[in-house]
Amino acid sequence: MFISPMLLDTAQAPFSDDNYIFEPKFDGHRAIVSSIGGRVRIYTRHQNECTRQYPELVSVPFPKDMMLDGEVVCIDPVGTVDFESVMTRFKAQRSDRIRRLVDQLPVTFVVFDILSYDGVDLRGLPLIRRKEILNDAVLPMNRHIVKTPFIEGAGEALFADICERKMEGIVCKRMNSRYVSRRSPAWQKLINWTFAQVWITGYRKDEFGWLVAVGDGDGRLRPVGVIELLSNREHKREFYRIAKSLIIGEDRKNVYLEPIRAEVKTRNWTKAGMLRSPVFVDFVR
Repeated sequence: MFISPMLLDTAQAPFSDDNYIFEPKFDGHRAIVSSIGGRVRIYTRHQNECTRQYPELVSVPFPKDMMLDGEVVCIDPVGTVDFESVMTRFKAQRSDRIRRLVDQLPVTFVVFDILSYDGVDLRGLPLIRRKEILNDAVLPMNRHIVKTPFIEGAGEALFADICERKMEGIVCKRMNSRYVSRRSPAWQKLINWTFAQVWITGYRKDEFGWLVAVGDGDGRLRPVGVIELLSNREHKREFYRIAKSLIIGEDRKNVYLEPIRAEVKTRNWTKAGMLRSPVFVDFVR
């Protein structure tokens, strides 16, 4: 059984509010875990089943029928959540590779909501009541399944702590929110962005995207990704107005420019030195 998950709006700044609970945002992929009649299935938010990729999550029987919402993450020995590792797990298809990765890159399912329990649909209950049920629910005796901690009211303090720990961000949820299978302002995310200065070196012809690079220390530029998101739509018009006079070449896919200095925000830098999901912030004058 699958239920489409409740999705997050974006908060503009940290806030504190006694009508909200605040949770750490774990950097993995969303998952709905369903245990019905003794059969456990794991789905992504788009209803793609990924049960076989995570045998450690289903290795211990669930004591009751239930449906859980949470995040599949890889946590290294020092407590850092590694998005690239969980993507390696998610993409694994061969059984022998999956078995090896269970030992090399074990995953944890971090549960933050319970949608049904022992045959009872809980989605119409206020979030804070669902949290109470989740706290009391009998989950499998499985060290790979844990419950997400949360605090009430103190969002600004939690966000400051998350930034200090260099974690992904926080999620802000209204205590009285019912669970709905759509995006809702009752749940909001606040990302702990990393900011960087880069050079825009060109743009794609077939779809929107600005090529970006950074200096490699030897006076050369090293490509680090493609900007596909803007924080201000007016920047798009300004960019193409400026770019007309800076074209230095092109090929089948891209137009190349004299470099333009810019600031971006990014989720983080990948292990290969690339920007992850960069968002254009502004031109550097």
